[in-house]
Amino acid sequence: MLASAVVALLVAGCSAGPPPLPQPSPTGVVAQECAAVMAALPATVMGQGDRVVDGLVATWGDPRISLRCGVEPPAGLDRTSPCDELNGIGWYSEEPGTAFASTWRFTTIGRSGYIEVMVDEGHSPAGDALMDLSGAVSKMMLVTPCA
Repeated sequence: MLASAVVALLVAGCSAGPPPLPQPSPTGVVAQECAAVMAALPATVMGQGDRVVDGLVATWGDPRISLRCGVEPPAGLDRTSPCDELNGIGWYSEEPGTAFASTWRFTTIGRSGYIEVMVDEGHSPAGDALMDLSGAVSKMMLVTPCA
């Protein structure tokens, strides 16, 4: 009896999936705009359904594609960082193997707050996620377009 309970706990622990992502804690206008972003998120991203929204974090699929609204800017982002524009939204890109082993990390540039999108290498091309999310991300006010 005890052995079957231990096996059940081990199986449940293994099938829990990846750990939850930290919740951002924006304030003021950014918090209001994040609420609008989260309300406008699509049901699928790159054909991945199973959308889960928890506060200011949303995920799709397995391996997951994630969006966090109201994050801090990434450490490597500065005035000279490249800005890739897709559908009128500027993005700072970090390739797999830099800060994240098998995940692309994209962070908005030029918006009133920062939105992070992470796409596992299992989903390709990673930029397609940004296209799918551009309608929702555009709810965050544009301050400075890519130069």
